[in-house]
Amino acid sequence: MEILGKILVGLVALEHLYIMYLEMFAWETKGKETFKGSLAPELFEPTKTLAANQGLYNGFLAAGLIWTLFIEDPNWSFYIAVFFLTCVMVAGIYGAFTASKKIFWVQALPAIVALVVLHVR
Repeated sequence: MEILGKILVGLVALEHLYIMYLEMFAWETKGKETFKGSLAPELFEPTKTLAANQGLYNGFLAAGLIWTLFIEDPNWSFYIAVFFLTCVMVAGIYGAFTASKKIFWVQALPAIVALVVLHVR
């Protein structure tokens, strides 16, 4: 179960690296394709700086999750992973309530699954 937990943590981290890329570097191209319907096309250019700021936060979440994969002490790794996954989960639930229900399924649910698997030790 420990290996599955690390794989899930890694997948959530990769997802947030991708979100960081979309929001920081590809907001007006790939981001526009990904988030069509959530934001009017003419708003992507004026919101580029805001999206980049969000992307930076997603990058920090990914960095924290990746960090847990290199912590040798199993207890410390567990607690740090729980912290960052909980941050992802809360952000996903908040996004689902305030922006789009899809965010729950894409962001919060993978974090919840990873948290459950980590707790089955």
